[in-house]
Amino acid sequence: MTEKIKMVFLGTSDSIPSAKRNHPAFLIICNGENILVDCGEGTQRQFRKAGLNPGKLTKILITHWHADHILGIPGLLKTLALGGHNKTLHIYGPRGTRFLMGELLKLFAFNKTFPIEVEEVSGRFFENKDFFLEAESMHHGTPCNAYSFVRKGQIKIDKNKLRKYGIKEGPHLKGLKAGKNMTYNGKKYLAKNLTFSEKEKKISFVLDTEANERISNFVKNSDAFVCEASYSDELRDLANRNHHMTALQAAKAAKNAKAGKLFLVHISQRYEKNPGKILNEAKKAFKNSFIPRDLDSFEV
Repeated sequence: MTEKIKMVFLGTSDSIPSAKRNHPAFLIICNGENILVDCGEGTQRQFRKAGLNPGKLTKILITHWHADHILGIPGLLKTLALGGHNKTLHIYGPRGTRFLMGELLKLFAFNKTFPIEVEEVSGRFFENKDFFLEAESMHHGTPCNAYSFVRKGQIKIDKNKLRKYGIKEGPHLKGLKAGKNMTYNGKKYLAKNLTFSEKEKKISFVLDTEANERISNFVKNSDAFVCEASYSDELRDLANRNHHMTALQAAKAAKNAKAGKLFLVHISQRYEKNPGKILNEAKKAFKNSFIPRDLDSFEV
């Protein structure tokens, strides 16, 4: 079976952290990739609490340049440098990211000892044989991206079937994944009888935006949809003024997108003692809604 995608909630607070919730940061681990979505203040310490090695990072996806989403970057880069990191770190973000990243490195007098590549992205901006990454612009009063990680569907050889029919592994199996039938020891085997398909898997992140029509289309059919829910719906006017979403708006977007699960994050600290208010509101529109805690994880 293909390795599962692991997602770790390193930080789930809004712009002000609490004793239980750190600034936003989310880590995807899959096929040797460690992809960090946002890097709020204190993120590198959250790595340690989670028992994870920040030196394995391959990519950082910045949703936008508000302080609560990026202030962990300087310390994280310093730690990587001190640890002898020597692999290229790819940093992606919305319009303005190249300039702002350059200014950040100057401000903290960072001595770049390993390669850092910075790109401003939209649409499908990275792809290999296993997965691709997509970005879509959001509405937050500053350049802002939502992101999706999509592992491609694959045709896999069923090893149980090989054992059942006494077929040994080797180069003669090469054509099966392409749907080509094969002959083994004089007997013909149909590719469809020796293979199975694994469906595409998708994780989407929408962090800091007012509700808009792009969201549901962008996160369509996500197995996991991580979305900000800064306010309850009774404060919808305040949410709109601050370019944020309510729990009900997030839930409706998940329902319209036919998402598998909705994870509500970036919740205002006004709900710290009563997160159920946010969760119950979301569940009325989308029952598979959850509020993760810092350091929670799940697999897809």
